[in-house]
Amino acid sequence: MADETTLLLLKPDCISKNLAGEVIRRLQAQGFRLRGCKMIQLTDDVLKEHYAHIASKPFFPEVAGFMKSKPVIALAVAGDNVISQVRDLLGPTDSKAAAKGTIRGDFGEDKMVNMVHASDSPEAAAVELTRFFKAGELFAL
Repeated sequence: MADETTLLLLKPDCISKNLAGEVIRRLQAQGFRLRGCKMIQLTDDVLKEHYAHIASKPFFPEVAGFMKSKPVIALAVAGDNVISQVRDLLGPTDSKAAAKGTIRGDFGEDKMVNMVHASDSPEAAAVELTRFFKAGELFAL
């Protein structure tokens, strides 16, 4: 087992549906530790960097508009093999294909309105954590 830290973004739909507490409750029920937490308003520059892999696609303005529609909550979550376990807890990106009992299956709507972004690998987590948390904002708990 590997102790890892991953990034999660509780998306605008999670915030507008008042489900941030439920998502955090489910994470903590799995034994994961919060190392960092803050509410932020995403900017175009951050979104272009975060979604660089789709920034040139015709649907990117819709994604950016959605992600800027409300603040998001950035979480740094730690635990044994947390990256793969969180992704299992969330369910697939497309909420319509997510099983009931997963966060996206219970609360998401589709591929974009799906409650939470989560890093998909240790490499992505390392980059994404530094994008959303400055030095000194993560705590060893």
